[in-house]
Amino acid sequence: MKPKILISGATGDTGGAATRLLLKKGISVRALVHKEDERSSKLRDQGAEIVVAELTDLRAVRPALAGISRAYFIFPIRPDLVQTTAIFAQAALEAKVEFIVNMSQRTAGPEPLSDSALHHWLAERVLEWSGTPVTHLRPTIFNEWLLYMRKGISDGYYRVPFGTTGKFAPISTEDQGAVIAEILTNPDPHIGQTYLLLGPTELTPPEIAETISQTLGKTVRYEQISGTQWVEEIYGPNIPYGNQHIEAIARMHALGQMGGTNDVVEKITGQKPQSVAEFVAKHREAFESDKEFQKRG
Repeated sequence: MKPKILISGATGDTGGAATRLLLKKGISVRALVHKEDERSSKLRDQGAEIVVAELTDLRAVRPALAGISRAYFIFPIRPDLVQTTAIFAQAALEAKVEFIVNMSQRTAGPEPLSDSALHHWLAERVLEWSGTPVTHLRPTIFNEWLLYMRKGISDGYYRVPFGTTGKFAPISTEDQGAVIAEILTNPDPHIGQTYLLLGPTELTPPEIAETISQTLGKTVRYEQISGTQWVEEIYGPNIPYGNQHIEAIARMHALGQMGGTNDVVEKITGQKPQSVAEFVAKHREAFESDKEFQKRG
């Protein structure tokens, strides 16, 4: 029998991509969403079972996980991550879920500069202590950040809190979704593993701006701003937890701790991950449109 899989954050970027790929494989998916909307309706039309619940509510998560064999867990950058992970782990244990894919972050560790990174490391430990087999994914920055900055890019500026020398190898959520779907389809080789998910090419922020320029055929200038400015421009004011996290990543980036690339995505999915240039080309219309881009969560 094919498993029934729960995808949390199913209308978000990674969860949405994983849901669509699993449904194409003919696997039964229960999509956990925050609310019924156009995005959840599309998933239902594609064959997903929709359940509305908040991951912070144990009473709601229990029935969401009932009858589920495998699950994908993701939670936003918020200070209640560890408690929410404990709720999910307990509900999964009660439901006898056989396997979980956990979305962590590249910077997760026991002594990171970022509070969010520390909380993600603790969340990993909570899932392991629960006894349910788990695989942790630690992605670097997302190509989708470019879409969040699309208004500035359309105005000719790539404004980020990162200096000129450090590097990233950005990864697309589409590739992450493919990794999630493959692991949930065949978990045995991946149980107990922690995978660093990186894109195909390391780039400095000025090189990213130049890549955007060449792909769109227009000048896009790199400009460094503070982490707090960046968070406010993208997500709004008064988000101290997010500010602290981005400022910490900027310091790590300056120290050369955010670089590197690998072949994990290709080994798991059989496909090379999308480059920055390929991502920008695919989403050219979004960068050239005056319409506001809706961040998905």
